[in-house]
Amino acid sequence: MPPPADIVKVAIEWPGAYPKLMEIDQKKPLSAIIKEVCDGWSLANHEYFALQHADSSNFYITEKNRNEIKNGTILRLTTSPAQNAHQLHERIQSSSMDAKLEALKDLASLSRDVTFAQEFINLDGISLLTQMVESGTERYQKLQKIMKPCFGDMLSFTLTAFVELMDHGIVSWDTFSVAFIKKIASFVNKSAIDVSILQRSLAILESMVLNGHDLYQKVAQEITIGQLIPHLQGTDQEIQTYTIAVINALFLKAPDEKRQEMANILAQKQLRSIILTHVIRAQRAINNEMAHQLYVLQVLTFNLLEDRMMTKMDPQDQAQRDIIFELRRIAFDAESEPNNSSGSMEKRKSMYTRDYKKLGFINHVNPAMDFTQTPPGMLALDNMLYFAKHHQDAYIRIVLENSSREDKHECPFGRSSIELTKMLCEILKVGELPSETCNDFHPMFFTHDRSFEEFFCICIQLLNKTWKEMRATSEDFNKVMQVVKEQVMRALTTKPSSLDQFKSKLQNLSYTEILKIRQSERMNQEDFQSRPILELKEKIQPEILELIKQQRLNRLVEGTCFRKLNCRRRQDKFWYCRLSPNHKVLHYGDLEESPQGEVPHDSLQDKLPVADIKAVVTGKDCPHMKEKGALKQNKEVLELAFSILYDSNCQLNFIAPDKHEYCIWTDGLNALLGKDMMSDLTRNDLDTLLSMEIKLRLLDLENIQIPDAPPPIPKEPSNYDFVYDCN
Repeated sequence: MPPPADIVKVAIEWPGAYPKLMEIDQKKPLSAIIKEVCDGWSLANHEYFALQHADSSNFYITEKNRNEIKNGTILRLTTSPAQNAHQLHERIQSSSMDAKLEALKDLASLSRDVTFAQEFINLDGISLLTQMVESGTERYQKLQKIMKPCFGDMLSFTLTAFVELMDHGIVSWDTFSVAFIKKIASFVNKSAIDVSILQRSLAILESMVLNGHDLYQKVAQEITIGQLIPHLQGTDQEIQTYTIAVINALFLKAPDEKRQEMANILAQKQLRSIILTHVIRAQRAINNEMAHQLYVLQVLTFNLLEDRMMTKMDPQDQAQRDIIFELRRIAFDAESEPNNSSGSMEKRKSMYTRDYKKLGFINHVNPAMDFTQTPPGMLALDNMLYFAKHHQDAYIRIVLENSSREDKHECPFGRSSIELTKMLCEILKVGELPSETCNDFHPMFFTHDRSFEEFFCICIQLLNKTWKEMRATSEDFNKVMQVVKEQVMRALTTKPSSLDQFKSKLQNLSYTEILKIRQSERMNQEDFQSRPILELKEKIQPEILELIKQQRLNRLVEGTCFRKLNCRRRQDKFWYCRLSPNHKVLHYGDLEESPQGEVPHDSLQDKLPVADIKAVVTGKDCPHMKEKGALKQNKEVLELAFSILYDSNCQLNFIAPDKHEYCIWTDGLNALLGKDMMSDLTRNDLDTLLSMEIKLRLLDLENIQIPDAPPPIPKEPSNYDFVYDCN
């Protein structure tokens, strides 16, 4: 007979004593269980004790999380969180430097636990730490010269404890004084300071900026881009990551009118070239967190274009009209215009209309009307002017080349530029907030100060080349744009390291090559639509689905590292989840860092029997998406979120690292529950594997036409005399 569900068997340790095996009744109050344990070791005052996990997390067991205790868990009897908090509160105020250092080290470790953090914060522990940072550092620095050099470690542990305590979201960031902000900023502004102090100071500043407009203004007054730049020129990637994170936070929270000003300062300080030299092209791999911060910086930089993208052209604005005149002048070198003699005005209007038609505008009389659509608004005109001025030869060649073609075969430069700008804005998602999980940055956009304009210049030349290759007419305009979009998207997926490399990739993706790719894909999709083939597909589909199911379950057995997302600040906090080889239990637990390879089962502390899973929910239905408003607003995070619901009101929440892992896990979990696998990945895999299997089975029928209907059954013979009688 199986043991009752409310009874869990655990081992409990106590320093200096043999571990004790006991059964815990989850229906009993936790205080009664602790009293029972204390009585077993003859320990008085059981209210001063608590249970905690004996693994590296050391988290306390509370009434809220006690249901997470599983059979085989090793616990430790220790002093209660309240007692620990009181003792550490006194110890960190000790006059002995050694005692203070040891206390701060313990505090930094224990502050990760929310139960202890709550008790320490209730003792006004945050204020004590801020006072130590504000007023104590000068005194310690003086003591450092005459005593052992422990100041750096002491301040590092103080800031670590502060960061961990604030990370629980119990105390508002708005409560800190200007003096504290100035002190933290001073650590960042120093040229030579301990790496751990610098790292934590940068993390604190990032959190402050992201958690309030008032704090943003205070931090912005204390920190300048010029003071942050030197930290990017070092070799420590973690410091570089936190530095870019602070710059991103300042960028994100800056008022709209100040963002362009800040972008100009970043350009003056050559931030882009410094990042390119010391981060992107440094002789080391870029980790996921750095990739994310570079992606955020890329998005925020492109979002500066949103204002121009959403600005309509005012046909009455002479300065804006002058830009169109400049485009015409560069293309046709209109120095020999007729003077303002009688009749010259009519000639000039006629010439302008003819030239605007050659430039490919839809409205030949008043081209300003072409730029009233948003997006792309004035951004399209900006791109055209940039191309005309910085790539003049290419611009003149395209315009004159098309003006000499027949009307129906000319590639309209004006219309093409407007639609292309709109398409590039869609591809780069200009105007959208950066995703919490994405790390899809493109190195080539860090190789030029005007990367978007250069991107446009390459693509407009590609469009003209593709137009000629397709021998397109004005009716084929949308078809050409679709081909160009496919060319650009395929080239971007290869992550070219420079704009020249991007241009080279596009050269290889000619219209002929795109046709070959499409033909190949079409063959895979459309070759086998006859009735016999469809019937064969139906017959072998269950076998293929079973194969996909096994692959998904095998991937779950390998496991995946998930990032813990925090709406206050991003950190490298990870947890790992994997399925047991017998497909009966999910093992999961926290990790200190991103693992290299698989994580063994025995290092994952928590377990969830598959039999206890009630449902798997995704997107907006996930509990953690309903709770966290900041994350709920982000479409990409919603698309990667899923939760396992088990027992009563219990859930295990996930945010997948990417769409592929999301599909793998949701498919695998649904397969475990006996439900259909409905992801896009399953559909794609099913199509691919079915196509391969069909082709293999039909190899012997190559060049033989398969009829749409089976051949007719012949009539019965008039007699059966031909049958051989074995007797």
